[in-house]
Amino acid sequence: MKHGRVVFEDRTLDVTEGQGGKVRLPDGREVAETEVQWLPPMAFGTIFVLGLNYADHAKEIAFNKAPEEPLVFLKGPNALQGHRGDTWRPADVGYMHFECELAVVIGKTCRNVPREQAYEVVAGYCTANDYAIRDYLENFYRPNLRVKNRDGATPIGPWFVDAADIPDPMNLRLRSWVNGELKQDGSTRDMVHDIPALIAHLSSFMTLNPGDVILTGTPDGVADSKVGDEIVTEVEGVGRLVNYIVGEPLASIPLNGSTVEPLNR
Repeated sequence: MKHGRVVFEDRTLDVTEGQGGKVRLPDGREVAETEVQWLPPMAFGTIFVLGLNYADHAKEIAFNKAPEEPLVFLKGPNALQGHRGDTWRPADVGYMHFECELAVVIGKTCRNVPREQAYEVVAGYCTANDYAIRDYLENFYRPNLRVKNRDGATPIGPWFVDAADIPDPMNLRLRSWVNGELKQDGSTRDMVHDIPALIAHLSSFMTLNPGDVILTGTPDGVADSKVGDEIVTEVEGVGRLVNYIVGEPLASIPLNGSTVEPLNR
């Protein structure tokens, strides 16, 4: 089953997928996906992000050899954005690219998980788009926070899909479109470190908890995202995620009913 979270009629609701791609509300009504405001599909815990986990992507950005050990860094929850949401492109950057990724959601508290039992601790999967601002990248092994932790720069959703509905997560097609033009077309089977290896590695030195999520990396085909672009990322069987690139506001902006001042740049 596909599960999501939306705002509808000023209420935050847990919803499921209805007929013909519609959104089924808790009271049984079905509405078009454009009639709701999408949130990330669940409350996530620790957000793990894989770098250079596809050899073809490592090569396209002039990193000739993928890391022998998983290259993992963390992301703050403020980076997450819902389906059909906006992502700001900072005015002072020259290259900000999308990254279609399979997100793996942990379902059990676990430590030292053998790779042969890794799927037993997986609750399900989401589609994610992990934007990277290459201007700020100083070191692939220690990415500057500004590369991956901008507010709203990691759309995720629209759905969380139960693990039982994805029988082979290591054989899913990943695709991205910019304004309707296909730019990225790969498969999870080309991961350098597969899902069981990632879970075994992370749980070998820290406890994983329900709601923790692992963004597993992206294949080649990334491209610059410009203000006005519609970016669509899709993971086969998991979901089609739409996102819009907008110019970063320079004035105060409303955020959840409050007013905040942007940091000086």
